[in-house]
Amino acid sequence: MGGFDFAFRDHGLDRAEPMRSSPDRLDAAWVRAKVMVLDEGGQVCVYSSEDVFYPATRISMARPENATLLGFRDEQAYFAIASNAVPFAPVQSLGIRAAAGFWPDWQTSAFAQAKALLHWQAQSKFCGRCGGLTDLRTAGYSASCAGCGLVVYPQTHPAVIMCVSDGEKILLGRQATWPEKRWSLLAGFIEPGESPEQTVVREVWEESGVKVGHVRYVASQPWPMPMGLMLGFEAYAPEQPIAISDELQAACWYGREQLRGLIASGDLLLPDALSISRSLIMRWLDAGPQDRVFWHTEAGKGGQP
Repeated sequence: MGGFDFAFRDHGLDRAEPMRSSPDRLDAAWVRAKVMVLDEGGQVCVYSSEDVFYPATRISMARPENATLLGFRDEQAYFAIASNAVPFAPVQSLGIRAAAGFWPDWQTSAFAQAKALLHWQAQSKFCGRCGGLTDLRTAGYSASCAGCGLVVYPQTHPAVIMCVSDGEKILLGRQATWPEKRWSLLAGFIEPGESPEQTVVREVWEESGVKVGHVRYVASQPWPMPMGLMLGFEAYAPEQPIAISDELQAACWYGREQLRGLIASGDLLLPDALSISRSLIMRWLDAGPQDRVFWHTEAGKGGQP
């Protein structure tokens, strides 16, 4: 079975965590650093056609307090900063989906890191306990309340996305807000006190009325829309009647040849190539007999864990 090809999987940068608490080292790195600038909508601001990163000292000779250290690559330091700290306008702005289509993998991973961090910073300007103003610390990776002293850290919102199948048919759904003909896998956020595997079972049941048996983890993808982490699973479920919830407009079981035909004719559109959803669907669609052991084994024992 083939490997995965989706965005934000590259390790990107050496994040240099020990350096975040050293103002002197951060100041020294800033002098020769390059900076990714993001606007309030999370788009990268492009100031030069030559590089998406801008020389730090053209923004400020001294390191701004809100400059966030992304990390290092080949001894080159990279920071991120909000556009309101930059005294000139960009040539253009670019969203992360568009960038993922043609940027090098390490740059799109750095973009994902910057987008998530700056979004968290924008949402953490006030203390959640006393309402006081917060100050960014540790190069943008924590915020401390000036009033009560509470320290908070960036949060990641984990979700599951699952390829539900009996080996011969796959369960796909679509939401009313999606582009016409777009279908994808079912997905949902992990709730407090719940494991990812429990979430898979619950979400599939809630959204489609389908009962899932055995579940196995496959791969994960940072999902900076804006602070998600997608955990990809395969889940066995025999074909059974569907009862959709209000979250879905439709759901359906598709066989391999049926799905291939719909894709080829343009009557069914898969998710963007940058997403783990598409990779999981293609992994199932292209699976040869030797790759279907999981599904056939589960079918043989009734799909029970």
